[in-house]
Amino acid sequence: MKKRLKGLLFDMDGVLVNNLEVHRAAFAEFFRRYGVERSFEELSRVFGKGNDDIMGELMPADVVARVGIRELGNEKEAIYREIYAPTIVPQPGLMDFLAESEREGLLAAVGSSGYRANVDFVLDKGNIRRYFKAAVAGDEVTHCKPDPEIYLTAAAKLGLEPSECVVFEDAEAGIESAKRAGIKVVALATTFDREFLRNTEADIIVDDFRDVNVAMLRQLVEG
Repeated sequence: MKKRLKGLLFDMDGVLVNNLEVHRAAFAEFFRRYGVERSFEELSRVFGKGNDDIMGELMPADVVARVGIRELGNEKEAIYREIYAPTIVPQPGLMDFLAESEREGLLAAVGSSGYRANVDFVLDKGNIRRYFKAAVAGDEVTHCKPDPEIYLTAAAKLGLEPSECVVFEDAEAGIESAKRAGIKVVALATTFDREFLRNTEADIIVDDFRDVNVAMLRQLVEG
């Protein structure tokens, strides 16, 4: 039977919101507190991964042992939310696209490696929760991206097969996660540029949601 597009799965950071600079500022303050120096290139290599993995890679082992890996992640994300709360806005074109998708009868879910507190923060402060029927966060799964668990779980929460969905991503780990789940991927050139994204498995690359419509997604899935 021919597949039909029924669901849209959205990464959060760099997709629902363009928050790269906010995360950089939050990391800078977080690292300052612990006397740690890390370059933007080091940060870029962990974008899209879960916080436990990020802290394990970027923080000294003695700090992780003393404070705790989950506690470090919670501290950094609290800094992020405090910085971002006054200025958070949805990604350009997102609201119009979500409204179109809803009119077309498509279901939507969030699939993020971020903590549930951050997912709830973005959905509520960005005034977009009404469009999403489900959400999966990194602290609710066993394996974060690039493992496919987050997107497989998000599709299941919508009652859909992965092949009936499209994923919106911005980072290599997330694109790999979606492809391993058997899902077509639209990559947004928000965190990484088009040249970088062309070297991933993304099916379509766009600047933001102003370049996306339901017709093009149906063509991607249904042919």
